[in-house]
Amino acid sequence: MRFDIMTLFPDLVTQVLAESIIGRAQKSGAIEVFAHNIRDYSEDKHRRVDDTPYGGGMGMLMAAPPIVNCFEAICKMQSPEVRRRVIYMSPRGKIFDHAAAKRFAEYDDLVILCGHYEGVDARVLDLIVDEEVSIGDFVLTGGELPACIVTDAVARLCPGVLADDECYEKESIASGLLEYPQYTRPYEYRGLTVPDVLISGHHENIDKWRLAQSVAVTRENRPDLFAAWESRADDGGKEKSKT
Repeated sequence: MRFDIMTLFPDLVTQVLAESIIGRAQKSGAIEVFAHNIRDYSEDKHRRVDDTPYGGGMGMLMAAPPIVNCFEAICKMQSPEVRRRVIYMSPRGKIFDHAAAKRFAEYDDLVILCGHYEGVDARVLDLIVDEEVSIGDFVLTGGELPACIVTDAVARLCPGVLADDECYEKESIASGLLEYPQYTRPYEYRGLTVPDVLISGHHENIDKWRLAQSVAVTRENRPDLFAAWESRADDGGKEKSKT
């Protein structure tokens, strides 16, 4: 899968996504990530990409021509048959979640537009954007960090990025529940010990304990997720735990 990120700060994006699992996935060829500097596509001799909004108001607005020029250049780099989705990181977009990540992972190319200043000319949304996406109900200085978050979440669902499908199918959120507590050596640390069931060697009991813990943690921390999971469990979609 390919990710094309349109931004005014490409170095920020490339540095974040060059590390850890996503960085290794790029080196192995499992995914491709390109950060495109929108300034390179400005038609202004000073490489300006913003201007004052019509009707007045605070701040500056990113102009349409450089963004659309950048997008069209991205399209020319690939085959016309490429299945592409274009998203704009925006506070007014739908909240990004695991279901959205799975949906985006079905495309060949995910193009992410990072806004800045007071946002982008609305004609950009009309001309090239398929949907607006938000990572939460708060405002950031730009869309670069949200774009990195979306890229990370989608990329790890792509074949060859993680070692095993279970890495994402059975973990927190993806399973419908938050993850259970986990422990490693030493057995005792500052008066706290590992639950005995985890060193019992009884895998069935370990699985039951983990499910019970996941249910309890989800009920306490994310009642919305718990309600959805419980509804599916009542319909026979999930195993229920006696907690």
